[in-house]
Amino acid sequence: MANKAYQRVYTQLTAITKATVSLNAKGVSNDELAVVNGKLAQVVKTKGDTVTLQVFSGTEGIPTNAEVAFLGAPPTLKVGEQLSGRFFNAYGQPIDGGPDIEGEERQVGGPSVNPYKRRQPSQLIPTGIAGIDLNNTLVSGQKIPFFADPDQPYNQVMADVALRADVDKIILGGMGLSNDDYLFFRHEFESAGVLDKIVSFVNTTEDPPVERLLIPDMALCAAEYFAVDKHEKVLVLLTDMTLYADALSIVSNRMDQIPSKDSMPGSLYSDLAKIYEKAVQLPDDGSITIIAVTTLNDGDITHAIPDNTGYITEGQLFLRADPDSGKVIIDPFRSLSRLKQLVQGKKTRADHSQIMNAGVRLYADAQNAKTKLENGFDLSDYDHRCLDYAKEYATKLLSIDVNITIDEMLDTAWKLYAKYFTKAETGIKQAFIDKYWPNGD
Repeated sequence: MANKAYQRVYTQLTAITKATVSLNAKGVSNDELAVVNGKLAQVVKTKGDTVTLQVFSGTEGIPTNAEVAFLGAPPTLKVGEQLSGRFFNAYGQPIDGGPDIEGEERQVGGPSVNPYKRRQPSQLIPTGIAGIDLNNTLVSGQKIPFFADPDQPYNQVMADVALRADVDKIILGGMGLSNDDYLFFRHEFESAGVLDKIVSFVNTTEDPPVERLLIPDMALCAAEYFAVDKHEKVLVLLTDMTLYADALSIVSNRMDQIPSKDSMPGSLYSDLAKIYEKAVQLPDDGSITIIAVTTLNDGDITHAIPDNTGYITEGQLFLRADPDSGKVIIDPFRSLSRLKQLVQGKKTRADHSQIMNAGVRLYADAQNAKTKLENGFDLSDYDHRCLDYAKEYATKLLSIDVNITIDEMLDTAWKLYAKYFTKAETGIKQAFIDKYWPNGD
């Protein structure tokens, strides 16, 4: 990008902050790239002839008479089949030692797909993780985040989803990854032999934090190429959106903008929506599904980042440690897929919804029994059975390390119900009990 013939060169800065420079310039557009004293920058604000540029690597060492050369265009990505199996930085440049990409250059961060060209999502995306597929089934074209505390193995879960999901392409957008995380993803994809269907854009902790702001746009530009041009089913994995929002905060604070809730910029909602609204089901079977990680501060879902995310997305997947089973599970109470009814019982077995509802209700009864136990009340026989069931339910169906098909999940649930409960206690329709209740197990 930076080797384009420079248009319009200026040599007088009017202001310098820790992350931005300002100058008077004409004919400059928002998001346009520039080079300031040899450092890449992007226009983040224009007011009359006053232009503010965010310098990705910081403004240290930039003098007031620095040369500013505008490149005349926003960031771009060269798209093509050559993207497959490659790792890139926030500027779309290879970081895996491979050759540069040759292909059509496309502007990143463009508008979402016209709503008129969208259709209602109806294709199932199985992940092999029972806590998702059984209770919070994903649908192509959906946008949904993982809410997780920073010490949860969310990157492991993202890698598992990438390796198991039945899609044509996986686009990974890694923001603020440690080098260990980057190498983990790379090793997982290479050793599984699926590198040819994965494209990765990575910003590590060693890179300037502000560069994270480009990662989602790069990832979604690649996703739109494969979904719109190639009619493929694309899954975009973004981790970690909290670090993305922190980078937004860094820029807005250094521009002396008045912060909103939790020190976040007032534009947080629209900044997040611009990313998540790229999720789409197209009429010709192409689709973009977005799964993102939002790390929480001490489980606080009222913080501005998860709070705004919840308004934009179609549910959430909540990771938590389960003390009874010792497993990390997808919490059945706090997780929700608002589109699951579009595929449950339609693209899956007819007993799916009944099994899901029974499993969560019985698990809730176990939590009530646990509360009684903690408060010193006597437990009934049913309470004891619920507690035993809950531990096995968490281990065999809610745990993130379970990797089975949806039919196997349903069959596992039937066996658990038959082991611990009577037919009447499950509350499942008689027709399904007649057909699926295990005999002699």
